[in-house]
Amino acid sequence: MGAVLSAFVLCCGAAAHAQLSQEPQTQLQRVDITAGMHRIDAQVAVTPEERQIGLMFRKSMPAQEGMLFVFERPATQCFWMKNTLLPLTAAFVADDGTIVNLADMKPQTLDSHCSEKPVRFVLEMNLGWFEKKGIKAGFKLSGTPFSKAR
Repeated sequence: MGAVLSAFVLCCGAAAHAQLSQEPQTQLQRVDITAGMHRIDAQVAVTPEERQIGLMFRKSMPAQEGMLFVFERPATQCFWMKNTLLPLTAAFVADDGTIVNLADMKPQTLDSHCSEKPVRFVLEMNLGWFEKKGIKAGFKLSGTPFSKAR
């Protein structure tokens, strides 16, 4: 019991420290994703702490960059924008790379944006990126995360 409590304190303490410091996480592992002829340079948020911080505190993000959130198993994934300064569009993505649904998200709000079906991946890009490229629900993304059989 003590070890579990210690792990919880360490986990939450690290996340709280990152949030209190108000510094964006910019040194995460990256992966190339393609959307038709468009290349996306995505940071990968895999751990609970990385996913919790996400794109918080970022003041800007290049047009071709995004963040891919990876979860252990498919589930209804819901996102909000507390402490997130950039307007974003979230693509909720199935294991094979198919976009299930898209959600435009306003900065610094607690509005919940959820996947319409269970997914393991969520790709956040600058607001309107998918629309400008003509990418809608049903479009299939390509890249290493989507080519692994699960």
